[in-house]
Amino acid sequence: MQRRHFIRAAAVAAAMLAGSAAVLADTYPSKPITMIIPFPPGGTLDVVGRMLAQKLGEQMGQAFVVENRPGGAGTIGAIAVQKAPADGYTLLFSPSTLTTTPMTMKSAPYDVLKDFAPVALVAKAPLAIAVNKNLPITDVKSLVAHAKANPGKLSFAIGSTGSAGHLSTELLRRASGIEYLIVPYKGSAPAYQDLIGGQIDGFIDPILGSAPYAKAGQVRVIAVTSKARLPGQPEVPAVSETVPGYEFYSWYGLWGPARLPAEVAQRLNAEVNKALATDMRNKLEQQGLLLTPGSIDDFVHFEREDMARAAKIIAEGKIRAE
Repeated sequence: MQRRHFIRAAAVAAAMLAGSAAVLADTYPSKPITMIIPFPPGGTLDVVGRMLAQKLGEQMGQAFVVENRPGGAGTIGAIAVQKAPADGYTLLFSPSTLTTTPMTMKSAPYDVLKDFAPVALVAKAPLAIAVNKNLPITDVKSLVAHAKANPGKLSFAIGSTGSAGHLSTELLRRASGIEYLIVPYKGSAPAYQDLIGGQIDGFIDPILGSAPYAKAGQVRVIAVTSKARLPGQPEVPAVSETVPGYEFYSWYGLWGPARLPAEVAQRLNAEVNKALATDMRNKLEQQGLLLTPGSIDDFVHFEREDMARAAKIIAEGKIRAE
């Protein structure tokens, strides 16, 4: 009798949970959603995040309020989401620094796989190598030649320690056999200002970030880090044409706090995929980004695979946050 009572109680509890999940899925969202971007306004991440927030707001009938919380190489904004209620009303839109920055720290402030719930992989971004326009550098070959002719004098910016730009800069250094000073910045926008002003010589950043500066003639883009030239910019060579096998991308994803209800995560994933099928796709692909719709499981697999690759680069390059 006790066993039958236990089974009946368990069945009732399961039915209640299923019912509450269905209600949650039907009513979410019932108020504005905050999307935290852990870097300053003006960079590629901010542009893509705001575009995505606008589309999700239109589709879901609630405002997506973008809040920039820069600092700590992206960790300040990430921690804010980590500590937020797991109800789907505080989300994190971040580049791959969310997964790589902790690898560079002696004491990581969070565990990516335990403290965040993956929602969707949004886009992969080929990077562009931009240099100060006054330098005698027009391609990767002349970059290598200039660096070797001026040992220790060339400087490259990084938007944050452990970022995709940082890791790709480290890979280029080792693959081409050159040396340069790496100068850390708090985001891409201030790095571009110093690149334009001549305080630094080069910067590897997502191509969407460099595009407006290149079009305005303020910097010179000499190569892209994609496997081959991009259809939208066929005149810009790939690094691999000079350094065989070189290929690197930044990427952007959406996360919630750990224990985010599965129904909410699935709803958000579906809405992100829907947004990536709108005019947002054409706008971003024309600027060199590769949109990546897929399931949550697809994102989890990609995230773990990329983390393994990044861990190897960080270990071999002895990259450490100061």
